[in-house]
Amino acid sequence: MILYRGKIYPDGMQSELISRLETDIPQILGGERLTPARVIAACGRMYEKAAAGKYDALALPLLQEFGISYARYQDMVRAFSAEVLKYKCEIELGRDWENPAPLENGTRRRRVPLGVLFHIAAGNVDGLPAYSVAEGLLAGNLNILKLPAGDGGISVKLLSDLIEEDALLADYIYVFDVPSTETETLTRLANYADGVVVWGGDAAQRAARTLTGVNTKIIPWGHKLSFAYATERAADADLHALARHICATEQVLCSSCQGIFLDTEDGAALENFAARFFAILKEENRAMGAADPAMRGRNTVNLLCDRIEGTHVRVYSAEGVSVAVEADRELTLSYTFRNVWVKSLPRREIISALKKQKGYLQTCGLISAEEEREELSRLLVRAGVVRVTRGDLSRTVFGEAHDGTYPLLEYTRIAEVDP
Repeated sequence: MILYRGKIYPDGMQSELISRLETDIPQILGGERLTPARVIAACGRMYEKAAAGKYDALALPLLQEFGISYARYQDMVRAFSAEVLKYKCEIELGRDWENPAPLENGTRRRRVPLGVLFHIAAGNVDGLPAYSVAEGLLAGNLNILKLPAGDGGISVKLLSDLIEEDALLADYIYVFDVPSTETETLTRLANYADGVVVWGGDAAQRAARTLTGVNTKIIPWGHKLSFAYATERAADADLHALARHICATEQVLCSSCQGIFLDTEDGAALENFAARFFAILKEENRAMGAADPAMRGRNTVNLLCDRIEGTHVRVYSAEGVSVAVEADRELTLSYTFRNVWVKSLPRREIISALKKQKGYLQTCGLISAEEEREELSRLLVRAGVVRVTRGDLSRTVFGEAHDGTYPLLEYTRIAEVDP
């Protein structure tokens, strides 16, 4: 399915429509400017309809599939509200972003769009491709979207509805359903762009860099690793919040806790903590309801193989959840779906251990006594962590950075004109 200047076309017209971009893009960039105010207003109107239930039929099956409450969904769609988008612009671009003060010699400054963004979207979060385009629009860019496999028409539906809110947006939104194997077509699209926005893991990032030359900016939103760091003074209430987060996210998000580092070198203390957290994880698992049966079965086999091979120091396992005590100090992926590792990591070794994962670090759920937080937060940030939270690593706060940077800064540039 193709969306081109507000109209839906069959996939068979893909090559013809892509060829049209060569003449359409300069014409559009030289025409009426797309202002953030128009995008904010259009998204705001769409948000009001979503808040009134217009998209419930589309959203409810997805919420059920991923175990997301309706209340959380309503909070998530607030990201499209006019209030939140205006706040986003002020936070990411500065309060004077619309009319910055000139330099001391009178040189006028303006933050302007990169021009054309090519979004290579991932399919692990429904609605994310449309939101990526919305951010590109907010920065004033013309946007070309490569749909992820299995999108199912959600992105085209949302973006078509957004165009209905303001016809000017039709000139700034282009959606193509191009398989990742069609590298020649992807290269054509990438070469139209001033910036390539890449969602996905290392393979996707490497592939994107082969599509275009050094004069095109690559903006990577890659897979990240998140974890918890706890001290022996961690409160049960905070550990319960961490266990709820693990059950709610099934550990499949970039912000999901994969495991817990404990500030100790004592093996007995590590096992005591693991047993303590295992009891809490079982309790929250019962309250939340069991994880997907297929994933539980897969992890049962994985843990059995680990026992046979002697991979872990000790494994606490029951009711479809597990806590594995491990001897190394590496930040690794867990088996996910309510299976976590616990490892010792004295605070003096935080930086040396975590620096090995430079570029991959995202969120750390810090669970400690209050008087320990400042020192530990400083060490975690210096190691490369970009966000330190408490028990809920996946909580959303409007205005916070994305993986340590602001998207609108990445999607714009500064132009300066002398008087």
